[in-house]
Amino acid sequence: MTKTRVAALQMQGRLGDLNYNLDHIRELLDEAVHQKARVVAVPEFFTTPIVENPRLWAASLPTENPALDLLREYATDHNLLVGGSYLEHRGTGKSADVYNCYTLVQPDGTVSRHDKDLPTMIENAYYTGGSDHGLHDTAFGLVGTAVCWETIRTGTVHRLKGKIDFAMTGSHWWSPPFNWPVLRGFMDTMASMNADYMAAAPGQFARMLGVANIHAAHCGPLEGTIPMAPFGLPSPRYQGELMGEAQIIDHTGNRLARRHRQEGPGVITADLELTPGEPSLETPERFWIPELAWRFRFFWQQQNWCGRSLYQKARKQGWLQHQ
Repeated sequence: MTKTRVAALQMQGRLGDLNYNLDHIRELLDEAVHQKARVVAVPEFFTTPIVENPRLWAASLPTENPALDLLREYATDHNLLVGGSYLEHRGTGKSADVYNCYTLVQPDGTVSRHDKDLPTMIENAYYTGGSDHGLHDTAFGLVGTAVCWETIRTGTVHRLKGKIDFAMTGSHWWSPPFNWPVLRGFMDTMASMNADYMAAAPGQFARMLGVANIHAAHCGPLEGTIPMAPFGLPSPRYQGELMGEAQIIDHTGNRLARRHRQEGPGVITADLELTPGEPSLETPERFWIPELAWRFRFFWQQQNWCGRSLYQKARKQGWLQHQ
């Protein structure tokens, strides 16, 4: 079978700094082009990292925007299929909404989108969920797109299984806080489990679908606050990191390339058959793909609750703005 050179980017972004982040992605895309990639996965939220910070209510982009321009430029100038996600603002005034929009651009400039279905924890403060299928008919085949914790939910597997030739995914997966010494033992255990979940996710997702998975990621320090309740109570400081784990998995489930968070930003490449195989891992009959520990399920619910209240307040107050 014919193989295609693919690439996954691992970035280290700056909060709310659109120009810096796009310049950083441009450098990584240049490296991917230099390595002769034809399909390039860009991370989730490649226009800004996400944490609790009111600046991010003004960090979304309109439907025509510089991030899309960058993807379109590289797709058409270098004959690439390239995609990643950013916050996209739609509507006007208090009726506006924001989505975590995975935008895929083909070599002829054709654009298709997938809106992440369920925001994860604090992400709920900055966007609402979508309902599309995440399927894209491209010159390289039928592509399924998903981001971060979409890739550890069985519902995403059911949405895409048997319908795609390969997957393009990305993550912005953060660690538990490092700066809560009173809970150090609890958080250290949680951090170890979190790293295991993240490292396993791209491969498990690929094996359950029986397709290749090109997964891009964020790395580097992350600082902000964490809401404890949706009633305006003070939020404790958060200091952590983004987990990296850019990976390229083939359709048999073998990991062909990987970049750890400690390696920093960069580009990984591999030659793939962009054709589906047979699933080699059974999809469990539960909501989450991994047996997610109770502490993760608790924080998922608690942070979703806090984040949604912040988003509704921002929406009512008209604070949702685009750059």
